[in-house]
Amino acid sequence: MIGKTMGSAALLLCGTLALQAQADVRMNQIQVVGSHNSYHAGLTPGVKAILAKQNPKALRSLDYSHPTLTKQLDSGVRQLEIDVHADAKGGRYAHIAADDAIAKAGLPADPPYNTDGKMNQPGFKVMHVTGIDQRTRCTLFTDCLREVQAWSKAHPKHVPLFLLIEAKEEQPHLPGTPMPEPFTPAVFDALDKEIRSVFTPAELITPDDVRGSGKDLPSAITEHGWPTLESARGKVVFLLDNRKFTAMYSEGHPALRGRVLFTNSAPGTPESAFEEQNNGTAESIDASVKQGIIVRTRTDEGTEEARTNDTTRRELALRSGAQIISTDYPPGEKSQWSDFIVELPNGLAARCNPLIAPKDCSDAAVNDK
Repeated sequence: MIGKTMGSAALLLCGTLALQAQADVRMNQIQVVGSHNSYHAGLTPGVKAILAKQNPKALRSLDYSHPTLTKQLDSGVRQLEIDVHADAKGGRYAHIAADDAIAKAGLPADPPYNTDGKMNQPGFKVMHVTGIDQRTRCTLFTDCLREVQAWSKAHPKHVPLFLLIEAKEEQPHLPGTPMPEPFTPAVFDALDKEIRSVFTPAELITPDDVRGSGKDLPSAITEHGWPTLESARGKVVFLLDNRKFTAMYSEGHPALRGRVLFTNSAPGTPESAFEEQNNGTAESIDASVKQGIIVRTRTDEGTEEARTNDTTRRELALRSGAQIISTDYPPGEKSQWSDFIVELPNGLAARCNPLIAPKDCSDAAVNDK
């Protein structure tokens, strides 16, 4: 009886210690897989034919697609990338210039565009290349946000979802494509407003949440660390892809006070908490991760690795401390040319970070619950 009692007590103690260990894991001490250009619906036959004649290299690079955001999240993707184009008045991108080029070339017309009229509405639009590659899984930025929010509410114990936002203002590639609406501090104000029109403060993790009363993000992370994984479950983190916009986005918002997105910032700057190292070496990635920075890297680009099943970058990324590993071929989306796919072992949506997770971290415990 005494032995049984002591055995039960020991098991209870071990269980308590295990729970405590997992409670101590921080949200930056995990690793997840994300999709690149997550909204991308793929090229239409007419656009493929035009690019085959005018820009075969671009056709090769753009020859991929993704299912809906919901299906990606269901498959284990935990970082989504959304490209946004400013369109304050609406209608700027309601026509695809490629349709004119297709007609001029005497090719069969692509399916009708903007049949629901959403492109005529004011607000940010989601697409890849204006005038050419505009087909998307969610036309309005708020459409994408509401889809993610609905999935999140249905899975309240998920690890934090990272939404990487790329602000696009590229110059036209085809005649008839309108000039882009440039990003300004006011336009970024409008971007934040659209995000907050969908997500409540309780559904977000923002720079203010991480910095607290600290003077800047690096010192706050050094002193207090990122929020715990348990407190971050069910929440969404927004990241700004373009480093060139970091100064503009933080203008009037020192250390990102009052902002929604974490910027892609150089280590040591007041905004530094997130960094992209898409082609980073293991040494450079790990150096940033050890400073408390959340790092996103890529395993493939422009379909090249997938065509030859070159896993070099994939293996480097998975061995590194990068918290976000981005690919065109996430779980459930194997390459059409080879077995190339990027996923965590055993079908996990998240695992303990290979570099900085506590020694007693358990993949099963940090994964979605």
